[in-house]
Amino acid sequence: MDRLRVLTINVWNRSGPWDERRELLRAGLRELQPDLVGLQEIVQAGEDANQAAELAEGFGYHLAYGAAASWAPGVTMGNAILSRWPLAEVHNLLLPVRGLRRGPDIDEDRCLVSAVAESPWGPLPFHCTHLSWRFHQGYAREAQVVAIARHLDATTPRGSLPPVLVGDFNAVPESNEMRFLTGLGTLGYETTEEEVAPSSTFFADAFAWVGHGAGATFDRHTNPFAAYSKEPARRIDYVLVRGPDDVGRGEPVAARVVFDHVEGGVAPSDHFGVYAELTVSR
Repeated sequence: MDRLRVLTINVWNRSGPWDERRELLRAGLRELQPDLVGLQEIVQAGEDANQAAELAEGFGYHLAYGAAASWAPGVTMGNAILSRWPLAEVHNLLLPVRGLRRGPDIDEDRCLVSAVAESPWGPLPFHCTHLSWRFHQGYAREAQVVAIARHLDATTPRGSLPPVLVGDFNAVPESNEMRFLTGLGTLGYETTEEEVAPSSTFFADAFAWVGHGAGATFDRHTNPFAAYSKEPARRIDYVLVRGPDDVGRGEPVAARVVFDHVEGGVAPSDHFGVYAELTVSR
């Protein structure tokens, strides 16, 4: 049984002691040796200064980046994919933000960056996202997961290697948006005469299937960079896969929280990460 090693982590842009955090993140990449990585809150300044490239320097990864928000002239923040194999069909989908408060001090733009990794088992669709974050914005996250599900249904036919979807969803497993993604509920959609959106979807939540414990990935009690928050500890970062399929590909076989150590008062990020292993052949 061949396994795909997947990692996701919100790197907290360049906040805090970035130089120290960068080395902890790089040490984790070196130790875990994931095949595919989803990174959120990646900053890019100009054409060449990409934070994901900085993290991956010397590791031989291929990189895809999708900008969600503009921070300043020539500076954007978004999501990135690192892949051990070449990437094709890179696409950046801007997600719905209807109804969100906008202004000069807030930018709620969100995106889904997608690519197809040319893996030894065949073309492997991989997607990375970061949803709206405020507790009361479940309506926004619902619209965003619907857009994601429609995009994946339209671009990844059944019979291909199961697509993998990772990221910071800012939603607990019991939320409407995560219940929708994991096949436990439906969400209402707008339809037109030409198109009817799917009313449901299914992705296996790797940690829910094979992880241990609560799996909190944002925890002010154990992460000094989350200590500013009055929010409860909760699991909001996920590795999801549309599987297992009819031949067993896409089954989660291992999952755990990672990047949850603190050295000298410094954690790798304000989030912990999730590492998972998924079947890709039998």
